[in-house]
Amino acid sequence: MDHLPPLPTRIARTAAAAGAFVLAATLVLAHGDVAPQPVDTDALPDVGEEWLTENPYRADAAGEEVWAAAVEIGASGYNQNCARCHGLEVVSGGLAPDLRFLEAEEYGDEWYVERFRTGYTQNGTTKMPAFGELLGQKAAWAIRTYIETRPDGDSIAEYEAELAELRDTLKDGSADRDAAQARLAEIAGEIETLSGAPVADSVAYRAANQLAAGNDQDKAAETLTIGLSAAH
Repeated sequence: MDHLPPLPTRIARTAAAAGAFVLAATLVLAHGDVAPQPVDTDALPDVGEEWLTENPYRADAAGEEVWAAAVEIGASGYNQNCARCHGLEVVSGGLAPDLRFLEAEEYGDEWYVERFRTGYTQNGTTKMPAFGELLGQKAAWAIRTYIETRPDGDSIAEYEAELAELRDTLKDGSADRDAAQARLAEIAGEIETLSGAPVADSVAYRAANQLAAGNDQDKAAETLTIGLSAAH
């Protein structure tokens, strides 16, 4: 979980992700005709007026509570403003490269925030709005946090059958709650991100945290159901 791919691979991945916003300009459903939607970032700490070049909401910088809030807020912001071109859950539909490959470190941050602030224009036509002044820096980094914590679908696929079984036992009440929570946490630790971020906000991670927080088993089962359905 704490290692990154070899440098040439990482550079290639970042370059591929960097092309995402540019190639998105060829999509019929371009951002150019979509009004950006505001993002409620009141729950996040202020980051100042000057734009940063590195994500301030990562867990190692801001703590897990702020990181978790950024992921949740970023998910809403992304789905309202970015998913139309770049795909639900940041999973590309094939017409635009997958933004999950954009490196979760300063190099990727610098490129990302520049695009977010200035947008993209081709031949005088806006293909992606400049979100900087419209949404602000806090929203930018929340969306960035959400993007970089998207799990690798192949990693999840390895555990789909077991996750479905755990879901069923939680739903019918036959599960040992503590054992189910522990196993979900173990699975979550095995699921990687494509960005190199150390924690994947996967369906296993979410369900494990819900059980650990004392939520009822039905809620965790519902989370697993929705997550497994989305994987297909």
